[in-house]
Amino acid sequence: MSTKVRTADTRERILTAACEVIAEVGFEKIRMRMVAERASVSTALLHYHFDTREKLFTEAMTHSFAHSAVDVERDAGTAPAAVILSRILRNLLPADPELQQDWRLWQELWARALRDDTTRVFAVDLYAQLHAWVADAVRRGIAEGEFTPTDVDDLSTLVLSLSDGYGIRLMLRDPTVTLDTARTSIWRHVSAALGLPETMPAG
Repeated sequence: MSTKVRTADTRERILTAACEVIAEVGFEKIRMRMVAERASVSTALLHYHFDTREKLFTEAMTHSFAHSAVDVERDAGTAPAAVILSRILRNLLPADPELQQDWRLWQELWARALRDDTTRVFAVDLYAQLHAWVADAVRRGIAEGEFTPTDVDDLSTLVLSLSDGYGIRLMLRDPTVTLDTARTSIWRHVSAALGLPETMPAG
């Protein structure tokens, strides 16, 4: 294994461990030693890759988002745009343990962004990437004649707003909200705007 591959593998393990630990204990309680132990690396090696907790946190958030995007778009060149869009919508809600972990990271980001301006700027940029993720899928469907033309930015903002609202209530285990009702509600708005069937396509 080359040095470059080993370095990439080490960073991957560290970022995966950071996501897990931050989601479990929260950013304010995290210590670099905790992440090093979870990743099975020395604290010195961890500091070599990430010299501050803040840098580790932002890199972990970016890593989490990028991992989801790659999985969703694995066959974006051949799958219908409606299928890609439905996968994105599924990934925006805390539907399984991995997505619930992502949601805990986002909650840590929101809380820190309210107190730290650098984190706030990072959070705004990450939201812009989420917005572009949804918008690009919608634009592709419109360009290919699969979707009815609509205001892409407005719809993308609505999707993120609804996902955040429902996602928070799902994370709180609100008994009046279920994953199915959340998905159905969000898809109802999306399908009406894009001229799609009311039933969400399988992912």
